[in-house]
Amino acid sequence: MASILTYIGLNFIFLTEETHKEFGLLTVNPGLIIWTIVIFVLVLLVLKKYAWKPLLNALHNREDSIKNALDNAEKLNQEAKVLMEQNQKNLEEASRNAMKIINDARELGKKERDEIINKANDETRKMVDRAKQDIQNEKESALEQMRDEIADLVIKTAEKVIDENLDEQKQKKILDEYLTKVNKN
Repeated sequence: MASILTYIGLNFIFLTEETHKEFGLLTVNPGLIIWTIVIFVLVLLVLKKYAWKPLLNALHNREDSIKNALDNAEKLNQEAKVLMEQNQKNLEEASRNAMKIINDARELGKKERDEIINKANDETRKMVDRAKQDIQNEKESALEQMRDEIADLVIKTAEKVIDENLDEQKQKKILDEYLTKVNKN
């Protein structure tokens, strides 16, 4: 077979100019067509036997690797979507928890503020009541002291006016009656 190809190839190379002119590029040469078809079929058979299977295997392997890569990418994409949804849920849950904590802290702050205000108001009332009581006690003490001083003055004045010495008990009784009448007015 190799000898046929060599013979055809050598004859084709050694064609003379006359043969080229005679055949030309557009002239039909049935022998050349047949040998071209035969050589093409032989090359095709050789390629099929030695090159076609490895090429197809390589293409199939490449196709399988691309398919696996696409499947893996799709799987990873689905996993990423699930993770994103889970992250979104976690974020929403964290946000709700944070808002709950903030609201609880606000309520606790309001309660403590109200307690502090109530304690301050109670202390203020107690202080005001104590101050009123102290003022009342001081007032009564001052009034008592003034009664005693007025009684002493009245007695001394009355002694001088009447020029008579009355019993001290009697004088105080008369003065107390007079002061009670004055207080009622």
